[in-house]
Amino acid sequence: MQDIKTYMTPCSVGEAVKAMAAGGVTAFCGGTDLSPQVESGARQYTATLMNIRRIEGMGGIAEQGDSIRIGALTTVTEIRRDPLIAKVAPILAEAAEHFASDQIRNAASVGGNICNASPAGDMINPLLVLDAEVELARWQDGAVATRRVAMADFFLAPRKTVKRDDELLTAIVFKRPAADFVGYFRKSGPRPALEISTVSVGIGGRMSNGVFRDVRVAMGSVAPTPLRARNVEAALEGKPLNADTIRAAVAATSADAKPIDDVRASAWYREHLVKVFTEEVLNHVLGN
Repeated sequence: MQDIKTYMTPCSVGEAVKAMAAGGVTAFCGGTDLSPQVESGARQYTATLMNIRRIEGMGGIAEQGDSIRIGALTTVTEIRRDPLIAKVAPILAEAAEHFASDQIRNAASVGGNICNASPAGDMINPLLVLDAEVELARWQDGAVATRRVAMADFFLAPRKTVKRDDELLTAIVFKRPAADFVGYFRKSGPRPALEISTVSVGIGGRMSNGVFRDVRVAMGSVAPTPLRARNVEAALEGKPLNADTIRAAVAATSADAKPIDDVRASAWYREHLVKVFTEEVLNHVLGN
């Protein structure tokens, strides 16, 4: 804490990004990732600590035309309980249900979970399945300028994204899924709500007359970043979802998942889990 010279609580995006343009700002919301990282020495506070929790317009979940917009300050608990999410994107509510504990869900923001850029980030997986984009704001030429980046292109390496130091993630946006869209999320762990994912798999697509289309497959904890499993998607796209197709999709996981050994699991175990979860999720889709 000795490095902090200024504490800010901006009330608008403009106030926040104007301060960030000057440099040396650490932005936080719930602090559920930041605080443990600082305490462990993995990160340091900069001269200005900025609490963004009170910024107007950066919370809540709403329909905007044919899209769903989730403010970056929206907590995991709010996503878990939101009736619109339960109706149009239950895969996201399912992931929120298995996210940490009640206390952490109440504080943790979806924007923070994304910006933390952990390969094991639970909220990232279903948002990749939903083909979401993130909205980034910065101060430019005396005004707030925004851009959108597909989440599939957002992550560069563990804890590293395309977001610039002077940008603030303000929202997540995705198209309202079609009426025949089905999607499911699966993560590992004997305590699935408290344990960081050893492996996670999310699969979604449109099921019509037994054929799976517009397929998106996401994997976590099997590569340096959360990823879209393009080879598994290709094995499923436009195919009848049957036992042969599922076997082909399971085999294709080897081309997408490149896990490593670490303190939580071996590469072999992760490779095994991703195959098991892919098969389980696809059989769930097939059965429903």
